[in-house]
This record gives sequence, structure tokens and C-alpha cells, in this order.
Amino acid sequence: MAASMDAGSPAVSTTTALVVAALAVLLLGAPTASAARAFFVFGDSLVDNGNNNYLMTTARADAPPYGIDYPTHLPTGRFSNGLNIPDIISEYLGSEPALPYLSPNLRGENLLVGANFASAGVGILNDTGVQFVNIIRIAQQLQNFQAYQQKLAAYVGEDAARQRVSQALVLITLGGNDFVNNYYLVPFSARSQQFEIHDYVPYIISEYKKILARLYELGARRVVVTGTGMIGCVPAELAMHSLDGSCAPDLTRAADLFNPQLEQMLTELNSELGHDDVFLAANTNRASFDFMFNPQQYGFVTAKIACCGQGPYNGIGLCTPASNVCANRDVYAYWDAFHPTERANRIIVGNFMHGSTDHISPMNLSTVLAMDNRN
Repeated sequence: MAASMDAGSPAVSTTTALVVAALAVLLLGAPTASAARAFFVFGDSLVDNGNNNYLMTTARADAPPYGIDYPTHLPTGRFSNGLNIPDIISEYLGSEPALPYLSPNLRGENLLVGANFASAGVGILNDTGVQFVNIIRIAQQLQNFQAYQQKLAAYVGEDAARQRVSQALVLITLGGNDFVNNYYLVPFSARSQQFEIHDYVPYIISEYKKILARLYELGARRVVVTGTGMIGCVPAELAMHSLDGSCAPDLTRAADLFNPQLEQMLTELNSELGHDDVFLAANTNRASFDFMFNPQQYGFVTAKIACCGQGPYNGIGLCTPASNVCANRDVYAYWDAFHPTERANRIIVGNFMHGSTDHISPMNLSTVLAMDNRN
């Protein structure tokens, strides 16, 4: 019979130490167990939260009064007076905003939160935004997503990294710049000479489908794809094209062509993948329409004049320290010539979370998150 061991023996002490060490590893070395769902963001200035701050480009929001209502009251690279759409979605997920991919702080436990790959000025097409020179085009954003996954795998292991990505929520916002900063940027642009608008839209939709298919190949399984807002009605376009406050007809037509074709493409892509809810179509145009024609219903005094800017509708040039700045950002739908205020962003995200299929289809985000939590 083996001799019994008393509590003070070296063997018991060693065993106790090993148990304590194992518990420490479980508690400290398994970060995926307690971390909120990861969140990844791709796209343009509507969702960029600071990547362009690290680039030599004119497409930046790194000076006051940007960030005037952000918690730090400092500019962060977000094209907003405060929080942008990804920030507000992160609140619903119960997590901190994902850091910009180019941030040196995107390492260690911060990798678990996700990453924001977006870059102001980009579009679906590689030639969109060439005037901004050094921006992260969408193909490079996807390559950065691959590199991120390698960093995550080095931190938590390949299986855990793969699971983290597959269970993540993804947001992608592209398309507006392909019209505003490409096709209609100048009269007789190269793209407008190459395509009539009714041919250009199916072309960029087909290119977008390739981008989304690649995103799926890289592991994304829950992807919110936003359409364009009412790009013909933003303060910049009103300032350039409107004498009476009516929306610019060419850009309005472009959005009216693009959004239904985008939704149809997402339905087809889901069908090809054999899952009807990988890609969710978020109708930001519907929210923009509501703001534009019923601003008082949402507590806005105007949806035509930007809070920050100069010239007609405050839509000329950039938002700078020399610009006019409204005293109460909560009663303006637009912060600058192109981008919504934080309060407008909150209404848009609220539609994503709780809206009907008029706002997001085939189901809203609250339904998706509840369904995924059950599985």
C-alpha cells in the first residue's frame, strides 16, 4: 500500500502549485472565453475611425472641430462631431470600439475586440479616390484582414482565431465615393466617358460582389452591407447643384439605381452560398430619406445645412477651425458636407438594430445577435 501524504509534504505542495498554475492559465490565458463578440469594419470615411491619421493624405479628420463631442473632445480621425456608426454598433455589442488597423496599440488583448480597416476616400473601384493619393483601397483592406488574422492566431492559436473571426460581426460601407469622387467628380470623368450610368451601376455591383465573396473566403459569416444614403441631398451636393434646396438629380438617380441592385446582388450571393443570412442589406437610403423630408419628426431643425462648414448649406470646402460651427449638434442631421452627426448615426444604427425589413433585410441586427447567442 502506498504511504499516505500529509499536507505539508513536498509532493502535496508541488501538486497544489501545479493546480494553482493551471487555474491561472485558464483564467489569464483563455481570453476568448470572456471577450465580447469581435467586430470588423471595412469601407470609407463613414466608418473610418482613424486609419487615415497614419497616412499622408488629404482625406483626414484629425483637426478640430472634429471630435468636439467625442468623450475626449479631441479629433480622432472620425468624420463626425462624436461617435460614428461602428462606435455605436460596438456599444450594442457591449465592447470598446475596435482600434484602427494601423494603430500601434492593436496588439495583445486589443486584437480580440476586432479591427477597423476602413479608410476615408475609398470605393469599390481601385481608381475611386485617386485624388486623395495615399488611402487604403479595399483590396488592401482585405489583405490587412489576412495579416490581422495571422497576428490573432499568434496570440490565441489558429483554431481560436478562426472561431473568433467566424463568430464576428462585420460591417462594410462602400459605394458612395464611386459616384461622388469618381463618376461625377468632374464633368466628363474617365468613368462617365467609359459607361453610361445605367451600365456603370451594374459594373460596380459586379465588382462589389467579388469583394464580398473574398470577405466570405476570409472567414466572415455575419456581414452588414450598407447601401448609399441620399448622396444627391448631402450639403456638399446642395451647395454645388441646388438653387432651391432640391437634391442633385444625377446623384439621386445613381443612388436609386445602386441600392436595389445591391440588395438583389446580396440575395443572389446568399443563395449561392447556401445561407440566406450571411450578408444583411442595410438600407441607409431609407433613413436618409426620412431625415431629409421629415427632419422635425426626428428632432432635427434641418437636414440640409451642415453643422460645420462654410458657403451655401455649409457645404463648401472642409470642416476646419475657421468654419461656422453650430452650437447644438443634436439638432443637425449632417455634421459636415458629407457626414452625419453622432445623433443621426445613432438613429441609423437604431434602424439597423430594431428596424423592419424596410431598413435591414432579411432580418435586423437584434434578431441576428439573439439568434447567434442561442446557437
